[in-house]
Amino acid sequence: MSIKQSELILNSDGSIYHLHLRPEDLAPTIITVGDPDRVDQVSKYFDYIDFKQHKREFKTHTGTLNNKRMTVLSTGIGSDNVDIVLNELDALVNIDFETRQLKTNLSSLNIVRIGTSGALQSDVPIDSFLMSTHGLDINGMLPSYKIENIRNKAFEKAFCVHTDWNNDRAQPVLVENSKKLEHQLYENHILTGITATCGGFYGPQGRMLRLEPKDSIFRSKLQSFRYEDLKITNFEMETSAIYGLSKLLGHQACSMNAILANRANGTFSKTAEKTIDKLIQYTLNKLMH
Repeated sequence: MSIKQSELILNSDGSIYHLHLRPEDLAPTIITVGDPDRVDQVSKYFDYIDFKQHKREFKTHTGTLNNKRMTVLSTGIGSDNVDIVLNELDALVNIDFETRQLKTNLSSLNIVRIGTSGALQSDVPIDSFLMSTHGLDINGMLPSYKIENIRNKAFEKAFCVHTDWNNDRAQPVLVENSKKLEHQLYENHILTGITATCGGFYGPQGRMLRLEPKDSIFRSKLQSFRYEDLKITNFEMETSAIYGLSKLLGHQACSMNAILANRANGTFSKTAEKTIDKLIQYTLNKLMH
């Protein structure tokens, strides 16, 4: 059965609606960044760029590095944007745009997020690199899908008890990263931990300017939670969505975080751009192997 025009929306040039990409524009290895300006920070290390596109917050460069073809794509901020990006990336490789039908042989993409994050634990240093072993959805996007086979209900139950989770909020969902990519990207100096993915930057992450968060001690609850050998080390706004949708769609995903803030200590990096650039170079080098 073909997918209706209202569900799979294509532009007049045959590109997919939001990303404005055609299947041939995409490489099998994809680096996602939040900031469109960071696309250039990544692609400047490519040997050659053969494709560029920019629509809305979605900026794409595809090229080669050491004869390996890869794409770097900005998602913008937030899991709602990731919902668009992951579904459209999957459509580009797994749906025939001519027939509007699923392909017989499905493809699996390697998706690596290079992003910034704030540490929750006092012992996570500013300017360190942290790999997300899991993404914890506390923003409510993943429960829109059938996620029973990818979540960790025992962890989620313990988390809800510890945090006195308000049932008015979407239920938390824990999703694991791709162990294949973790093995490829990890070295001993890389920190690891659970990354909580929030639905906003201020109140949802416990920040207060003029508006007071509903749960004034939510951040401390995240800091103190332990489940077996797992703890929540940092939070941001995209990782759990990338992990969850990748698992559901059969793609490999791993999130690499540059720790620019430490919320426990109230500190922020003095060399943020340098730290991000180092993480970009480190990740590109590991993807070559």
